[in-house]
Amino acid sequence: MQASGLGWLGIRSTEHEAISALLSTVLGLGPQRPEEGMTVFDLADGSQVEVFDTAYPGKEHLVTGPVPGFWVDDLPAATAELVRHGVPLLGRPGPSWQHFRAPGGLVLELKAR
Repeated sequence: MQASGLGWLGIRSTEHEAISALLSTVLGLGPQRPEEGMTVFDLADGSQVEVFDTAYPGKEHLVTGPVPGFWVDDLPAATAELVRHGVPLLGRPGPSWQHFRAPGGLVLELKAR
């Protein structure tokens, strides 16, 4: 596996709306796609920042702070490599991502390029 960059950053917080407003108005991130309990920012380089409310379903494992997602060219092969190395997978895989637990409990993600 060869990670080629950061493709995603996930933030889960009780302050979902305030963090989203900060990213939008102060940092100028956008465009944004708000949903109930989640805001997605699509960045110019193709990466994304997603901000989740703590009540947003399916993201309960994002508990160690902001979660970086590393771009990989072949998500199934990269996920299989994690398994071969005994790395614990977290949550259900998505169509373009797989969360996993790093040493020390840190949550990270693989993100399909």
